[in-house]
Amino acid sequence: MTHRVFGVTGWKNSGKTTLTVRLVAAFAERGLKVATVKHAHHSFDIDQPGTDSFRHRQAGAMETVIVSSRRWAQMHELATGEQEPSLATVLARISPCDLVLVEGYKNEAHPKIECRRKEARDQTPLAGSLPGIVAIASDEADRQEAGLPFFFLDDIPGIAGFILSHLGME
Repeated sequence: MTHRVFGVTGWKNSGKTTLTVRLVAAFAERGLKVATVKHAHHSFDIDQPGTDSFRHRQAGAMETVIVSSRRWAQMHELATGEQEPSLATVLARISPCDLVLVEGYKNEAHPKIECRRKEARDQTPLAGSLPGIVAIASDEADRQEAGLPFFFLDDIPGIAGFILSHLGME
């Protein structure tokens, strides 16, 4: 299945998660079915110690699926030395939807907006050195990049409209 994919990228503390969450809400308000992919650079756990599914994984289950009447989740443990899945592999597992917003995966070629914020750990521009950056969103007007559309980070309607237009969805 081919999904319409658009990314949100930037350095740590650049506003990626806040922008992603606000865009999901804006697209959901328009009636779009949105999925998200978040790339983490560290170990994370979506399961809590003491829960049955956590105990299954701790016992050695390589995959655990937890299902209820409201949601389901699948957790896959990577074996020692096993590489994390590519974005393409992850996208292939996502259910049909109108749009997938990808947070992170800055080295992948999908179209993305670069977040820049004065509180970011690193201020080095990514546009021009990484593939797929098609726009900039920042909290400072002087963070614009020649030749790329610029938005303020809080211009959610403008950014959402740009994404839909860029993907040929409006």
